[in-house]
Amino acid sequence: MAHSQFDLLRQRRFLPFFVTQCLGAFNDNVYRQAIIGLLFWLGVTPEERTLYTNIAPALFILPYFLFSATAGQIAEKLEKSKLIRITTTMEIVIMSLAAVGFVTQNMVVLLVALFCTGVQSTLFGPVKYSILPSVLKPEELTGGNGLVEMGTSMSILVGMIFGGLIFELAGSHGPVVAATAIILLAVGGNIVSRFIPRAEPGAPDLRINWNPIPESLAVLRLAKKQLAVRNSVLGVSWFWFIGTVLTSQLPTYAEANLGGSATLYIFALALFSVGTGVGSMLCEKLSARTVEIGLVPMGAFGMSAFMIDLYFARSGAATTTGLTIGAFLQQPGSWRIAMDLTGIGLFAGFFVVPLFALIQSRTPRSEISRVIAGMNIQNAGFIVLAAALGIVVQRFFGWTIPQVFLALAVANVVVAIYIFTIVPEFMMRFLSWVFVRVLYRMRPHGIEQHVPDEGAALIVCNHVSYMDALILSASVPRPIRFVMYYRIFNIPVMSWIFRTAKAIPIAGAREDPELMRKAFDEIDAALAEGELVGIFPEGALTKDGQIAPFKSGVEHILERAAARGQVVPVVPMALRNMWTSMWSRRDTRLGRMRVPRRFRAPVEVIAQAPILDPAIDAATLEAKVRAMRGDAA
Repeated sequence: MAHSQFDLLRQRRFLPFFVTQCLGAFNDNVYRQAIIGLLFWLGVTPEERTLYTNIAPALFILPYFLFSATAGQIAEKLEKSKLIRITTTMEIVIMSLAAVGFVTQNMVVLLVALFCTGVQSTLFGPVKYSILPSVLKPEELTGGNGLVEMGTSMSILVGMIFGGLIFELAGSHGPVVAATAIILLAVGGNIVSRFIPRAEPGAPDLRINWNPIPESLAVLRLAKKQLAVRNSVLGVSWFWFIGTVLTSQLPTYAEANLGGSATLYIFALALFSVGTGVGSMLCEKLSARTVEIGLVPMGAFGMSAFMIDLYFARSGAATTTGLTIGAFLQQPGSWRIAMDLTGIGLFAGFFVVPLFALIQSRTPRSEISRVIAGMNIQNAGFIVLAAALGIVVQRFFGWTIPQVFLALAVANVVVAIYIFTIVPEFMMRFLSWVFVRVLYRMRPHGIEQHVPDEGAALIVCNHVSYMDALILSASVPRPIRFVMYYRIFNIPVMSWIFRTAKAIPIAGAREDPELMRKAFDEIDAALAEGELVGIFPEGALTKDGQIAPFKSGVEHILERAAARGQVVPVVPMALRNMWTSMWSRRDTRLGRMRVPRRFRAPVEVIAQAPILDPAIDAATLEAKVRAMRGDAA
């Protein structure tokens, strides 16, 4: 059965939240751009306008430093839909204050309201991402995050355009139109938020520490507790750093290097935003509905490649000025620049969506809001650093904007390599993703329904090729600890992937009894920790395409768990059509080195309902897997 992330837009558990957060992002940007429009309409001096445009971002970002830790605790303690209704009610009050500022043309009131908007956004931030794992299944996280990122990106873009046009189109009625628009948008968001279903709090008994300084340090430590989550948080903050550098330079870049006006800046921003939205939406398709962090390296290096090309596409000043969008597109090299801006956004989507999904899937429900709060503090720091560095390198070092882009591309590669070296799981997943997606066409059946979303489970499957573990990993949303024959575990290159994935090597009792004992100890410990463990009970690759008798190791695993008082669900799975695909023993060793007969072979991965019987025997499991596979060896 085909799935689409757009199905979520027809479901109450997601749609009202999606619309609410889109309206919030849209209204924030309408408001901020309308303030700039008011300044132009009032005819203030360029010096005053520069002062206000510098103060405004600082006022908006300051609450993230001051109140994120408190917001994370509140989001952990309160029921999430209730908190969203509170924040949208706050938005109505704040926008009413801002409306007074527009009508009276009082910049002090508008800036106070802008600070309050930052407070409201700070409170909404932790619940925005912590609600998703509460209402979505693990296999929906990537698609749900993709929709949220796409919606946010497009709401920001359209909000900026709409807010910037208010005073141009409404003229003397601009203050009233701006005031009316922001109030109506806030009321609309509040009405929609009332349709968000209840989402239970992560830690209802949490005692809130109202002192922001020690609690900020506490949530930052919480975000660093698990290595993969820590570096995913770092990756998200780096995404904001890149986005801040790019978008803050685009207005001047459009004028000085592209030869255009404000409309060309909006066009450049639209290319980047649309690219980010498309990249975010493609993540679910590319990841086959799993949390596929293998997309992150591809996103990082793809962003750098397009930023480098953007430098070479136009490294000097524009030869023509005052260009409209149409006139710009007729200039030599303009389509290359447009492609680069879109490509940067596209790969940015590939980069950030899996990071959000990983943070949500790997963080305990009782901590996720505070981890998101810690991430927001770090994000704010990276945004400020990006803005400051952009000013420093241009004013004091004389860098041109294309040179800033080139330096950003190089820095992005360095940061990416650092992250992927510290957490090799990213590169491991990338290599396995490339292997599986390039060589096979996977068709999963029953995995969403039958593989548990959390807790321990033992996956048993037939063993056909050297790629079986990678194919199952790519099919199941959760990480799997595979038990595999030590000779396969030690295959060059693949060994690094298996070690990084914490696979468990095993040998026969006659080959290496000590390795076998260690393997069973590690399996038992993994199940006790609530992990997924995958085994191939045949004990070796099939030599003729038929399923060999299952060995009794699976019974020993279940007996040890039962002796501890743990009943481990057993999920029977079957691989179909693998025998004639790549790297089965149907080919000789020499044959496995050539292009296979069935490149991009269609492979089916089937799962049945978990069996909750600690006394089930290997022969019964073998019969189930044999029936599932049928004749499709």
